[in-house]
Amino acid sequence: MFTIGDFAAYGQVSVRMLRHYDALGLLPPAQVDPSSGYRYYDAAQLSRLNRIIALKDLGLSLQQVGEVLDAKIDTEQLRGMLRLRRAELADVAAQTADRLARVERRLRIIESEGAMPTDEVVLKSLPAIRVAVLSATAESFDPRHIGPVIQPLYQQLHAQLEAAGVAVTGPDLAWYEPVGDGDGEDSGSNTITLHAGASVSVDPSAADTSSAQNFAIIDLPAVEQAATIVHRGSMGAVLPTVQTLARWIESSGLRAAALGRELYLESCGPQDSWVTEIQVPLEAVAS
Repeated sequence: MFTIGDFAAYGQVSVRMLRHYDALGLLPPAQVDPSSGYRYYDAAQLSRLNRIIALKDLGLSLQQVGEVLDAKIDTEQLRGMLRLRRAELADVAAQTADRLARVERRLRIIESEGAMPTDEVVLKSLPAIRVAVLSATAESFDPRHIGPVIQPLYQQLHAQLEAAGVAVTGPDLAWYEPVGDGDGEDSGSNTITLHAGASVSVDPSAADTSSAQNFAIIDLPAVEQAATIVHRGSMGAVLPTVQTLARWIESSGLRAAALGRELYLESCGPQDSWVTEIQVPLEAVAS
């Protein structure tokens, strides 16, 4: 038999909590000294204590814990419930970590406002390029919406190109188009169409675009003038680079003629090592 203090230590709970469980009838002591009122517990009661704590961690109230214990839930059922709860908590933790990362990125942008370097922006023309492309829609420009759409799209595209015997001749690139008028004012949405492209040199009429393949081969026209900047790292952290480019464009008296392209100069290995050129076609602002 153990005193309440020793039992609390073995169960890694507080004495106060054990007294509370006793008062609720969840875990009465095995024996109470009639003269002193001291509570004593035996080792077998650790099993019930473990279940009480586990069920509490599942989010059940103490009343619900009592009902479950009275129903004599078996070990396998409890294990299944705990696994489910573990998965739920892991998901919450991942979402929290993602929100924290987004807050930190915004904070870094805010802290560097007014001091963002613009000498990394390069004006240049973009040559025409032939690409094989697959397209899909995303809810918004938020990386959380783009990533889950564009990554599988590239996997599908390269698998289809390989099956069709079409060689990739240069870096992948992506570009975006607004759905509808693009301002999101009328619909309350800023849904976009994203295009996942791979550089190819094959004649469109010679490519195998059978029913098993649904990519298209198109020629992106040359761009006379584009503002470009190189982003190093994950595209989930591209926001500071994009906003640096946006500030440069505005301060130069120019205007974006279309949504930008992303040319993936290095996209193998961990995303933190990626190198991407952001390209925004330009036009002069009418006076």
